[in-house]
Amino acid sequence: MGLIVQKYGGTSVATVERIQAVAQRILATVEQGQSVVVVVSAMGQTTDTLLELARAVSPNPPARELDMLLSTGEQVSIALVALALTALGQPAISLTGTQIGIITEAEYGRARILHIPTDRIHQELEQGKVVVVAGFQGISSSRTLEITTLGRGGSDTSAVALAAALGADRCEIYTDVPGILTTDPRVVPAAQVLPQVTCEEMLELASLGAKVLHPRAVEIARNFGVPVVVRSSWTDEPGTRLLTPERRTIPQRDLEVSRWVDGVELDDRQAKVALCNVPDQPGMAAQLFGALAAAEINVDLIIQSIQAGETNDIAFTVQQSDLAKTERLVRDLMPHWGEAVTCTVSAAMAKVSIVGAGMVGRPGVAAAMFGALGEVGINIDLISTSEIKVSCLVALAQATQAVQVLSSRFKVPVLPPPTATGGLMPVRGAALDSQQARLAIQQVPDRPGSAACLFLALAQARVSVDMIIQSERVTWVQGQPTRDIAFTVHQDDVELARTALETALAKLACDTLTIDREIAKVSVVGSGMVRQPGVAARMFASLGQAGINIQMIATSEIKISCLVPRNLGKQALQVIHQGFGLDQPLGEEPDH
Repeated sequence: MGLIVQKYGGTSVATVERIQAVAQRILATVEQGQSVVVVVSAMGQTTDTLLELARAVSPNPPARELDMLLSTGEQVSIALVALALTALGQPAISLTGTQIGIITEAEYGRARILHIPTDRIHQELEQGKVVVVAGFQGISSSRTLEITTLGRGGSDTSAVALAAALGADRCEIYTDVPGILTTDPRVVPAAQVLPQVTCEEMLELASLGAKVLHPRAVEIARNFGVPVVVRSSWTDEPGTRLLTPERRTIPQRDLEVSRWVDGVELDDRQAKVALCNVPDQPGMAAQLFGALAAAEINVDLIIQSIQAGETNDIAFTVQQSDLAKTERLVRDLMPHWGEAVTCTVSAAMAKVSIVGAGMVGRPGVAAAMFGALGEVGINIDLISTSEIKVSCLVALAQATQAVQVLSSRFKVPVLPPPTATGGLMPVRGAALDSQQARLAIQQVPDRPGSAACLFLALAQARVSVDMIIQSERVTWVQGQPTRDIAFTVHQDDVELARTALETALAKLACDTLTIDREIAKVSVVGSGMVRQPGVAARMFASLGQAGINIQMIATSEIKISCLVPRNLGKQALQVIHQGFGLDQPLGEEPDH
């Protein structure tokens, strides 16, 4: 007999009829000879209703009382599902997080799971019962019994964590869509179901707003090798399979906080090409990177920071062996862009990166990296970030020291660089995030420790930063070099970020802080794009042909993100989704 953990979201249990349909699906699984643990969310919009009630009573409700209130939503759901199963003749028992003893951090509203004892669940399963567990909640310790909630996506997180702790054969996430889609079907009706997706791809897509599976749940699945399937609650379609590594024993404590960073990567064969004063108009990036793709030159990092008047700067890296060919091609293009355009080349560079699923949504990881490098006098030439990686370009002469410092700081090994993944489509999904704002700081001193000072202040205020771009453009102020640094945060965190930065900006004697709320981030994600020329060019061409100007660019090995005007965000998503052929039916791809 196997063990299956099933999770049903709020829409799946929104009405009595839907709860009864869920009970029928659970019963069918039991009749196949499986033991079943079920995790359910609050019914429909219950959580939103409870929040409205709290704010009607108190404009600023204490976090503890909010958790006490919000945890009741799941308690209603689990009792009703257990009752529905009992009515079908299937023994069932509902258990809250407190009754199981799910131990979390003492953080109201956003606690992370530390430990899940499984004795009570196994006892009930051995009696032939279906165990129905309240997702989204736990207790801060077995001594104080303070109720905590896990925050957004908490039921997903509860389900995958339970599957890890129980050693379940798989975790099935049931939702109101047929699986992981290539993009948001509300914006692009032709979105297709992905038969399978890697953990890295899912982490990027989930963090970009693909709400089907929360990043914390993916992180646990990746770290402990939990097989996960995302399926529709309404059909028997197979859904999407999450490709996870081999099973790993979970720790007795610190389940969710044991692995923030997995390792450090080094690519010591990079060269940088920097173009300044490039006309800021649609199609420029497409023209440049299209030419590089046609010459089969693989580009790694691509950085475009904030505009300076009517121009912009673009910096990118290639392998040192491609530098001479790249420079000739770029200098042939420059006369078409105007006399003001300049090109500088740095042949001896290295890219050092920290990678890890655990850094998703954790303020301070990037700041810790920048601080570690700054403490030993290593200056950062370029910065590029994604949800699971932070990369810095440094001088080749300092690469070994940088790797040693980061390996020691995060207590992780040095990993080999990513390799090309054969057989996969270069792009598996596209995403739009319209909930971000861009903050740009002018004239940040170009010296070790400056970036660390800024992002440590944000981390201390618990502001999560998404894209981070350090400009190529250098401005000399009183004989000292400075650069601009731009980054994005959630719209709700803008004022918190502004306040947090006040002291740091004064300490560094920076110029101005500007805020732009009218931006959107469009991204493409795919493990198959590693070392495959032309992917970025194809994205930029799609945007350029639609007349959409790119305001910022940041890349990692498996993701390319562009900031565009917010009012053009949906159009941008539509054109890049079509540009990569993601609106066509997808076949099964080889496992990796």
